[in-house]
Amino acid sequence: MSRDGHPHGLVTTEVAFGARGERLVVRHDPGLTAEPYVAGTLLAIRKVASVRGVRRGLGSFLFDEPS
Repeated sequence: MSRDGHPHGLVTTEVAFGARGERLVVRHDPGLTAEPYVAGTLLAIRKVASVRGVRRGLGSFLFDEPS
């Protein structure tokens, strides 16, 4: 267990937005397995062979963007 009580290997992402006197926190806890990442990883692996040139941003790689 880590210091915050989570099992080792758990990847928690937390992003905070705010201005003076306010705060919005978005947190993502994926779980204890790699299962939440499998579909996206397989999509990227299948797509990479058909992509030519240099792309900027993951969205332009994984999703068809209008020309």
